[in-house]
Amino acid sequence: MSIESAEPGHGSSTASWTAVVIMLVAFAIGTVAFFFTIVWLVWASVGLLIVGLIVGYVLAKLGYGVDGAKTTAKGH
Repeated sequence: MSIESAEPGHGSSTASWTAVVIMLVAFAIGTVAFFFTIVWLVWASVGLLIVGLIVGYVLAKLGYGVDGAKTTAKGH
């Protein structure tokens, strides 16, 4: 009996890291803008958040996602 299991791939990929970094920056900018009541910048950060989501999706479709064609398997 083997105790090995398939790794579900929780997003350790170029696509996921890029999307998360963009969205974290957007959230940080939005938080500061909300604190200083800069309404246009709050909405711009919402737009950047959506851009991060789209960038992650596009990179995953281009092969940079988990088990994508342009990723290499890394042993632990």
